[in-house]
Amino acid sequence: MKWILVAFMITAPVLAQPQPDPNETVTKVVVLKYADPMSMRNLLGNFGVDTRVDPQMKVLTVSGHRANVTTAEEAIKQLDVPASAQKDIDLTVYFVVGSDDATQTGSAIPADLQSTVATLKSTFPFKNYFMLDVLSLRTRAGVQAESSGQLTRNRSTQFHVASANLEGDGSMIQLNRLRAGLRVPNGVGKDGQTAFMETGVNTEVVDVKEGQKLVLGRSSLNGPDTALFLILIAKVAQ
Repeated sequence: MKWILVAFMITAPVLAQPQPDPNETVTKVVVLKYADPMSMRNLLGNFGVDTRVDPQMKVLTVSGHRANVTTAEEAIKQLDVPASAQKDIDLTVYFVVGSDDATQTGSAIPADLQSTVATLKSTFPFKNYFMLDVLSLRTRAGVQAESSGQLTRNRSTQFHVASANLEGDGSMIQLNRLRAGLRVPNGVGKDGQTAFMETGVNTEVVDVKEGQKLVLGRSSLNGPDTALFLILIAKVAQ
C-alpha cells in the first residue's frame, strides 16, 4: 500500500497539469525545404491562420488560434516534400509593332505567333505588323530576373519579373511585379544629356496559363499610327 500511495503522489501532479488552450493565440516559424512559400501561403488561408512569408529564405510565420496553427503545421509537413520543389519558369516577351507607316521595317512575325497577330489585326487594322525584338528570361518564386536588348537609334527593350509562382495544378502561372517595354530617346534634358521615355506594361500581378500566348498590352509609338504590342508566353521548365 505504501508503494501504491507513493506512486500515486508522484504521478498525480503530472496528471493535474492543465492542457494548452486551443483558442490561445500563438505564432510559429516554419522553414520550408521544398515547397514554394507563396503557394503554401495561399493554401494556409483556408486554415484560419495569418501567414507571412519570406520567399528568399523560404520561411513562413503562422499566427492564430493554437488549434488552427497546429492543423496548419501538420498540413505543411504533408505538403513540404521533394515532389513539391520549386520549378523554374521560362518567360518570353515578343515586342510586336503595328504601323500604318510603310517605311518602318523589322523582322517577320514567327509562325507560332501568326494566329495571335491575326487576332490583333481584326481589332487594330494597322497596315503592317513586324517583330521589333524578343526577350527571354528564367525565374521562380522569390527570385527576380531581368533581360534587356539594344536596338538602333539608341533604343532599348526591357523585361523584368520579381518572381513567378505555379498556381493550383500547375497549369496557371502568377507573375509578380512584371515590367516590359521600350525605352526611347525623348529630346535633351536640362543637364544636356539625352532624355528617355519608357512605354510598355508595368503591373503588380499577371496570371497566365502555361503555354498561352497572352497580349500584355498596347502602347502608342510615334503617335496613333504606330503601336507596340507585348505578347507573353510562359512555360514550366522541364
